[in-house]
Parts: sequence; structure tokens; C-alpha cells
Amino acid sequence: MTTMVYLREQLDGVRVLPVLQVESEEQAVGLCRALQAGGLKGVEITLRTSAALAAISAVKKTLPDLMVAAGTVNSTRDMESVAAAGVDLAVSPGLTRLLSDCARELGMPFLPGVSTASEILGGLELGYTTFKFFPAETSGGVAALSAFGAPFQGVSFCPTGGINQENLADYLKLPNVICAGGSWMVPKDLLADRDWQAIESRARQLLEFLGQLPARES
Repeated sequence: MTTMVYLREQLDGVRVLPVLQVESEEQAVGLCRALQAGGLKGVEITLRTSAALAAISAVKKTLPDLMVAAGTVNSTRDMESVAAAGVDLAVSPGLTRLLSDCARELGMPFLPGVSTASEILGGLELGYTTFKFFPAETSGGVAALSAFGAPFQGVSFCPTGGINQENLADYLKLPNVICAGGSWMVPKDLLADRDWQAIESRARQLLEFLGQLPARES
């Protein structure tokens, strides 16, 4: 299986990817355990705190069946570090040849970020057909992704940035949206209080919401 096929299968299986910023290994494991208990199959842990790499490693060791992506992978050093931590895939807000080459050398499934047609073309030239669309809402949102559908057939997106419960359905119904990412399902107050039961309940409610959505447009 190629890394691109693996990437698509992983993202298609989650539909919604919680984007997490964690402060400790203990917090990360508790949070991810609650999300998994609520039925979610994957998370993205961003490299925005000093605890992120250790947290990723701890989550993968404790919850091996949970798909864990590393977000905010902005350099080859980041790419090498998340690979060593055992992530399932790496996510970046952008795309450079250096990042692409590093991911390929490591055999790391990579979801690069784009926001314009030119950036999509650049990604296609490097062999990518699945992208993070970021920042989604300020880059045109649903209208932009819908417009990308005709000229970029066969290309899939994971929109992130400004996604919430109110606009989630509008994104997920698009045929070129494989999943959507966001942080709204883990409110900061619940995370600070380590209210894992409430977070698990929110995950279950999200799954119920997803189950009520119509099929993707064709």
C-alpha cells in the first residue's frame, strides 16, 4: 500500500479529526482515551507545546488503535521528530519540496496544506492528491472547495480552520472533502478541568450528528 492510499484510507475512516493542543502526556492520554471511548477514530496533536512529542508517543503506546496525526509539522526536523514519536501521519499548514522529500525518505504519510489553486498545482506536481485546506473559512470555505471540484477532479481535501458544529455539515457534504478538522469539540474549559466524561459525551453527540448527515454529493 502506498503512503497516499494509506493516508486517504485513514482520513476517510475518521470523517472528523479533532485538532488538539496538549500540555502534558497525562492530559493527552486522558483526552484521547475519552475521545476514543466516545467513538472517534483519530486525532491530530499539534506541535504547539513543548509536551507535544512526548504526548504523541504516550498516546500511541497507550491507545495503539487510535489514529494519531501530528499537526504543525513545519520543518524537516519536525518531520523527523514526529516519525520517531510513532505518528500515523504528518500534517502541515503548507508544502515545500524539502518537507515532501523528507516525508518520502521516512516513508511518512503526509497531508500538506494548501489554500490556492497554484498551491494545489504545486502539490500535484509533487505527487499529492490529498491536501489540508487551511485556513478553510478565511480562504473561501465551502464555496472555494466547491469551485476547486471541477478543475481538480480526483483531489480530496481536509478543511481545517474555522470549522465548527454549525458549518461542519456544509463541508462534509462536498464530494471532494474526505474529512474535516477542528478544535471545537474539545472546549478549553473541559480540557483544563480534565472533564473526560463530558468530552466523551461530546464525542458521542458528534457521532450521532454525523450519522444523521446525508451522503456526500456526487
